[in-house]
Amino acid sequence: MTHNRLYLRVFDRPAALERILRVTRHRGFGIRRMSVAPSRTGDRMEISLSVRGSRPLHTLFHQLKKLSDVADISESGPPDADAG
Repeated sequence: MTHNRLYLRVFDRPAALERILRVTRHRGFGIRRMSVAPSRTGDRMEISLSVRGSRPLHTLFHQLKKLSDVADISESGPPDADAG
C-alpha cells in the first residue's frame, strides 16, 4: 500500500466534505490524516488529505476533480493561493 497526499480547495457548501470522503472510500483509499481550514476569502475550505491505498492515486484524483464542490486539486502541494 502506498501513502499519498492531496491538496484540495473546496467550495464551502453543505455536505461537500462528506462527498469527498465518500468518493475516497468508494475508490478504495483509507484516510490517514486530514486537515481542513477556511480559505482567506472564507468561501472555500482548504483540505490536506493523506490517503493510503493499493490502487493508483489517479483513480481517486480524477474522481475528486469531477466533484462540483472541488475548485482545485493538486498532488504535489497546496493549490496556488492566487488561483480561483
